[in-house]
Amino acid sequence: MSVSAYHPEDRKAAVTGLIVGVVALLVVCYSVVKLTNAKYGAHTPAAAEATK
Repeated sequence: MSVSAYHPEDRKAAVTGLIVGVVALLVVCYSVVKLTNAKYGAHTPAAAEATK
């Protein structure tokens, strides 16, 4: 097991990576939702048409 010294720039890099990771994850999730809604936006359920 190695002994490492604490470096303040390590914390800055970790926080930056965390923020960038969260933003990237949100962008991907938002894109998936928008693309899915665009694909099925005009879709009408078959059950609703059968009861009319």
